[in-house]
Amino acid sequence: MSIVALKNAVAGMVAKGKSKVSSAQTPLLRNDEVLDGGNYGAATAVDRESGLFGGKHLGDGEGDSGKGGILGKIDPRMMSDLIIGLSDGLTVPFALTAGLSSLGDAKLVITGGFAELISGSISMGLGGYLGAQSESDYYRSEVKQEKRKFYNNTQLINHEIEDILLEINPSFSDETIVSFIKDLQRDPELMVDFIIKFGRGLEEPAENRQLVSALTIGGGYFVGGFIPLFPYFFVQQVGTGLLLSIILMAATLFWFGFFKTQVSMNESCTLNKKCSEGVQMMAVGGIAAASAWFFVKLLG
Repeated sequence: MSIVALKNAVAGMVAKGKSKVSSAQTPLLRNDEVLDGGNYGAATAVDRESGLFGGKHLGDGEGDSGKGGILGKIDPRMMSDLIIGLSDGLTVPFALTAGLSSLGDAKLVITGGFAELISGSISMGLGGYLGAQSESDYYRSEVKQEKRKFYNNTQLINHEIEDILLEINPSFSDETIVSFIKDLQRDPELMVDFIIKFGRGLEEPAENRQLVSALTIGGGYFVGGFIPLFPYFFVQQVGTGLLLSIILMAATLFWFGFFKTQVSMNESCTLNKKCSEGVQMMAVGGIAAASAWFFVKLLG
């Protein structure tokens, strides 16, 4: 693998679309030669199409446009939050409404179900907000720590980058690694981004990540929890409402498990796996609802 390809690959991932000024190729250093961290000029120009890392395009992620259809363009974090909200919303309120239905009062089911639905949505949304806030705080802390390392001990951060490169591809030559580090040193921000992304495995959270996470998880919980409650608005007999709720939730849980697996595993997922996950979701929701109905009936 060529040195230029290595430089292009990493720069194309961490530069985030920044325009870079071309620089001449620098001479290689010996292993025992100290790298100069004081020359912070413009970084090497990048060509994302030609950059290869161990035979793979680093830019070929799951979220690249043109791959995976519409779902491939959705932020994976947002999709994860939505699945979390829907999963809890489809099981917990369903179990609650089934349990309350054993008391024989449809109005009680609706009132109790709505109370749980609203409080649960708020609780889940706050949990998502706090989780995203912690994620952002941790990311900023790691960036701050790496920047401190860069300016206080350049040699230490050089060894850190060397370890990352050797982990990616143990076949990289000493000359390739040294030349890459020298070019990367020209842009401190690029150097820190490289370590954070490939060494720590962290992605910079979006500016509005906390609010989006809270709304996605809370909204998913509310939508999922309203489905089992819906039939009780149109029946007078609570037993009829429970039966319709069970039928509606059986179909909903199956298709939720089916499409959740499709989103999670993409093209590598077989039809049998999707159906298996759908049946598993039905079983989980059914066991929770049956348990709630039985114990409420027993206590009532």
